[in-house]
Amino acid sequence: MNLTRAEARERAALIAVECYEVSLDLTRGEKVFASTTAVKFTATPGSSTFIDAVTHAVHSVTLNGRELDPAEVSDGVRIQLRNLEAVNDLLVVAEAPYMNTGEGLHRFVDPVDNEVYLYTQFEVPDSRRVFAVFEQPDLKASFTFTVTAPSHWDLVSNSPTPVPVPTIPGTDGGARSVWEFPPTPRLSSYVTALIAGPYQSVRSEVTSANGKVTPLGIFARKSLMQHLDADNIFELTRQGFEFYEAQFGCPYPFEKYDQLFVPEFNAGAMENAGAVTILEGYIFRSKVTDAQVERRAITVLHELAHMWFGDLVTMRWWNDLWLNESFAEYMSHLAAVENTTFDHAWTTFASVEKSWAYRQDQLPTTHPIFAEINDLQDVEVNFDGITYAKGASVLRQLVAWVGPEEFMAGVRQYFRKHAWQNTELSDLMAELETASGRDLDQWGRLWLETAGVNTLKPELTVAGDGTISSFAILQSATEAQPTLRPHRLAVGFYNVTAAGKLERVHREELDVDGGRTEVPALAGLARPDLILLNDDDLAYAKVRLDPKSLATATSHLKDFSQSLPRTLVWGSAWDAARDGETPARGYVDLILANIAEESDSSVILVQLRQLATTLNFYVAAEHKEATAVAAADRLWELASGVPAGSDAQLQFVKSYALLARSAGQLDTVAGLLDGTLTLEGLTVDQDLRWELIASLVVGGRASQDRINAELATDNTATGQNAAALATAAVPTAEAKAVAWESIVVTGELSNALQGSAVTGFTRVLDTSLLAPYAEKYFEAVPGIVRDRTHALAQQIVVGLYPAQLTAQATVDRTDAFLAALPADGAALRRMMLENRDGVARALRARQADVG
Repeated sequence: MNLTRAEARERAALIAVECYEVSLDLTRGEKVFASTTAVKFTATPGSSTFIDAVTHAVHSVTLNGRELDPAEVSDGVRIQLRNLEAVNDLLVVAEAPYMNTGEGLHRFVDPVDNEVYLYTQFEVPDSRRVFAVFEQPDLKASFTFTVTAPSHWDLVSNSPTPVPVPTIPGTDGGARSVWEFPPTPRLSSYVTALIAGPYQSVRSEVTSANGKVTPLGIFARKSLMQHLDADNIFELTRQGFEFYEAQFGCPYPFEKYDQLFVPEFNAGAMENAGAVTILEGYIFRSKVTDAQVERRAITVLHELAHMWFGDLVTMRWWNDLWLNESFAEYMSHLAAVENTTFDHAWTTFASVEKSWAYRQDQLPTTHPIFAEINDLQDVEVNFDGITYAKGASVLRQLVAWVGPEEFMAGVRQYFRKHAWQNTELSDLMAELETASGRDLDQWGRLWLETAGVNTLKPELTVAGDGTISSFAILQSATEAQPTLRPHRLAVGFYNVTAAGKLERVHREELDVDGGRTEVPALAGLARPDLILLNDDDLAYAKVRLDPKSLATATSHLKDFSQSLPRTLVWGSAWDAARDGETPARGYVDLILANIAEESDSSVILVQLRQLATTLNFYVAAEHKEATAVAAADRLWELASGVPAGSDAQLQFVKSYALLARSAGQLDTVAGLLDGTLTLEGLTVDQDLRWELIASLVVGGRASQDRINAELATDNTATGQNAAALATAAVPTAEAKAVAWESIVVTGELSNALQGSAVTGFTRVLDTSLLAPYAEKYFEAVPGIVRDRTHALAQQIVVGLYPAQLTAQATVDRTDAFLAALPADGAALRRMMLENRDGVARALRARQADVG
């Protein structure tokens, strides 16, 4: 199933692909579909290569009129092609399996009406699960899809949907039709797509600055259409079109733009050219937090940016995966700030994306942004916080380094020069150097080819009159990742006003380089109440506060007038607790004393998640129960005290339900569920009901019968996933055994149901319920990685790791497992090293919290 970079280079040197004609028959039953692929390509005469095809069966292979023996040339993954001619015609007739893993052609049956819905997910190497293909991004070609499917379905692909032609009914008697899509422009195979089923749609259009009119479509399952707020998504899409076309100097490159909300999707979305697939959870059937609404907006803008950067111009190989994703991540936040109502998106970026990046960059498996990707297995484990979040953070630093106008000028030239082609990082850097006049070679080596995050601290002396005599910024690195880097950043001075607010009174922007950077411009200024390094969050670095600033921040965190500097202080406090520099209970107190005044929904969301992590893993064992009970009690006080119906109220209630453990707390949860207790402004809708039920299940106050009764009233996909979580969370040895069997042994759950069951299995108040499965886990994971697809295997390897048994014994058993792991287990080794690091970090943090 693997493909090495060396193989890809060799194949790209031998062949060039002109076009594919793919015919699929989706009326063959529930297990497999028919797939016929005709490929026209040129090659070095006399050479040999292979085409990728993950199949159920290969019926025939015809190369340049010669019938090849399928049993001889196909192994179910590759088809060998020998003695090629200068121009070649290949025909492969096969059957391929439907998937329930969110990879290849995923098949889902809606429990509401039993309708079948299909969609493809091809990134990284899964177009080969649907048709025969030279599966690598630098072998672009035109694709023509012809699809036979039930007549009542709607079909969407990269090209505009044609009028279907009725055909002879199948053996099941149902009406069938054939859709013949027009050829696509030259694309990489991983951004082709097919979405099929009785999807319903809402249509609109957008007019570009050059007058071009592009049709827009939004699609969802029939049972979800009542919840689809299409107007909001269309508005975001138009704002994105306007912003990107102006910034990129290039009109939208495809004939139409469809956005399809699909079931059981593994990621947030996928940038298929002109046919973006999006996580169905972004259709909100219940009240959600403002943070989730903003996350959807960023996702919509992220995928739209890919239409230019990724689809129009595509990286040559997956070592530039980071650039593809980081560029879209940076641009989506920029577009949100500058051309939508989500003008605090940089606060969200600092809180969500950068905290992810800092966490990933401190793992033993961290890697340079520009990572060596030797094969497809490397790619699959590199969809991480470095690829997305650190890369985007460093791009923001690059924009500050070269200048915003110069950066966009370089990007515009990049699109003009490389449209419909494949590129490498050096192609973009060359245009940025030309536009800015800056030599970026050294910058690139330090930022892109080394790993690790630096820490910045202020060093200052203050004269007797309160003015600053000297000011320097100290930069440090870890022993494992010792590189010191250049930073373009700002230093902010903040004072507490008479009204009790923290206001910025001075800002100094400068370049920081080396271990010590003097800042003479700050000498002579009055020493403020708080000094904030990396104000405005331009740089990628952890920051520490001097003692006076830390005291001010602790007392006045809620008093910042702006959300971004407050978020940077939140981040600094979290880093210190995570790193074991400050007691975890101090961080808990900081959150609970200030979170009610936080204005940004995403920041509240992140702080509450980090609160749960701290309580579960970082608080010393002897203080854990009492601290958790007190934290939940405080959250209920906060939920009762904030404005009725507010976003904060909803978030505090959700967090309270997650943490509830005492008899009184579980009584409160039960009261909210059955209506005997109400909170003004709070609507206990269906999704919140499931969260309350899960809380009661974990606390031993609701049984399987209660779960089944709720599912009977909400037998939807969302309801089934919630029921799977609650069922696996039942706190009995018998329930845990059944859940383990379904997840690990039987292994027939879909990706979504398995993910829910994994979450439920590990959600316990009494960790002794998980103790019997620690050794079973280590025994099972090698076979899981061998036999399951990457998506399902990763859910289990990461999700079922016995992290809740936070003990040195877990670290030691992991070390023994790693020592016995064969050399070819690189993906599993990486996941296990990251699992181990989480427990080792928790043990250090607990030690800092003792006393």
